[in-house]
Amino acid sequence: MTTSARIPRPRLRLAAPVHRVRAGLEALIANHAAGERAALCDLLEELGPDAPTLCGGWTTADLAAHLVIRERRPDAGVGILAPRLAAWTDKVQRDAKRVGYATLVHQIRTGPPRWSFFALPGADANLNLIEYFVHLEDVRRAQPGWQPRELSAEVEEALWVRLQAAAPMLMRNVRTGVALRLPDGRVERVRPGPGVRVTGPTGELVLFAYGRGRQAEVELEGPRADREHLLSAQLGV
Repeated sequence: MTTSARIPRPRLRLAAPVHRVRAGLEALIANHAAGERAALCDLLEELGPDAPTLCGGWTTADLAAHLVIRERRPDAGVGILAPRLAAWTDKVQRDAKRVGYATLVHQIRTGPPRWSFFALPGADANLNLIEYFVHLEDVRRAQPGWQPRELSAEVEEALWVRLQAAAPMLMRNVRTGVALRLPDGRVERVRPGPGVRVTGPTGELVLFAYGRGRQAEVELEGPRADREHLLSAQLGV
């Protein structure tokens, strides 16, 4: 009587749980958000309080005050969402400047206080990467002789992830179809229907979606009327 050898079953290697993948992605995005924050603070220190920005006539001091109250004065945010309360937001921002420019930049660099909503887990990844990327470019591109930055593949990918989530809200006022296209051929359809295809590197698409279309280095394809409508539409938060 012979016995057959028992053949062991191969052990299946399961993919990482979804929550671990998501946590890893959030950590990666948060790391890049911290890098953009630090780079912006370095530039603010270099330029001083009176340099121009792309933010509707704000100086670097105005922008610094905005970033500080965003993380430390939640009551001031109502003026962004409700224009009739903008006067309150403006007052809080003016008052914030009284501590001095150097203190404002230090407060931005050190991040939100522990009690702030922006200190909660996941807030940096979900809310700050694009915020600090856009405002860093607001300062850079308002200076003479600026040149586009060459972003790492990781930063580009992190920005693309956040842009895909935010673009429908940012382009809510657009009445024509819009598709965002990366140089590698990936497309994100933001508004349904025919209309305009906006092509460019991720960082440039982010700036376009946040209302910096005149400074963003993108290519628009589509009917002229649709392109003009998109360029004149109110984009952003």
